[in-house]
Amino acid sequence: MGTLSVMARMARGGGYGLVGAAGLGAASYGLLKAEARMVRRIVGKPFESAPPDSDVYGAGLGDPIELGILGDSLAAGLGVDHRRQTIGATLAHGISAIAGRPVRLTNAAVVGSESCDLDAQVDDLLQRAPAPDVVVVIVGGNDVTHRKDVAEAVGFLADAIRRLQGTDATVIVGTCPDLGTVEPLPQPLRWLVSRWSRDLAAAQTVAAVEAGARTVSLGDLIGPDFLAEPALMFSKDQFHPSAAGYARAASAILPSVAATLGLWPESDRPLEHARGEGVGPLHVAAVHAVAHPGTEVSAADRSVATSTRRAVLRRLRHPDVAGMRRPRTSRHTGQ
Repeated sequence: MGTLSVMARMARGGGYGLVGAAGLGAASYGLLKAEARMVRRIVGKPFESAPPDSDVYGAGLGDPIELGILGDSLAAGLGVDHRRQTIGATLAHGISAIAGRPVRLTNAAVVGSESCDLDAQVDDLLQRAPAPDVVVVIVGGNDVTHRKDVAEAVGFLADAIRRLQGTDATVIVGTCPDLGTVEPLPQPLRWLVSRWSRDLAAAQTVAAVEAGARTVSLGDLIGPDFLAEPALMFSKDQFHPSAAGYARAASAILPSVAATLGLWPESDRPLEHARGEGVGPLHVAAVHAVAHPGTEVSAADRSVATSTRRAVLRRLRHPDVAGMRRPRTSRHTGQ
């Protein structure tokens, strides 16, 4: 998501992010500019770069599972000191532990990226890893803070998904987190940022599922923990996650990644309505997922005739690795 200085840019110019400036009077505009300047003073200087984490993780028999990462500073791991603390490395370790095989991580994410930068990242990824098994995309924060058009942003995301699927890769999208959970943001700036983030996350869900990907809502996943233990969950810049924060986000994405590889038997169980799971219109599922972090949304069976695109809402639990069955036979498992 880049640096916290982008918050100041949100309060400049004629437009107000993804929802526009209509209805904001001169007094409100001035207040937001003042709040953005205050945030810049409160928040420490962000890190210069994320630790390079592309490498082989774990051990075991068989060829490495190919994991790709695309996106912005969250995907790159800005805020931690060691490569093994990034979200990509945490996912790679988790997949390796479940599969009993090494995982080769290729991280093409770039700090400060917007959705329009995904095409170049796909080029980079496929040059370094021509046949990824699964690719995780986390992007959107900079589209919010730089006031990008929602339709254009999700269009770039959908294009990247289709390109990746051309390589037979499965794509998991971690939707835009709720930037309104960042504690230094005062009101009403915090409320506006939260609204913009959630609007984009819902639009990402619809576009990604229509393009054939699965999505996992990040929402305010680490917000409550940040309020309780900010020194633990967020890095010293008070904006990007710490190692503990990235581990929390990775824990939400890992079940969906493992399920696409045939490594998560819990994904085969019947849907449980008491857990908020079910099948319904995609646009309704998208809004529900944004409000319930950790929710996976995927396309429903298209063989069922309906005029409305339908989606499956699922909240995958975390069974013990030791209790998992052997993965299904597929190119992902090397069997």
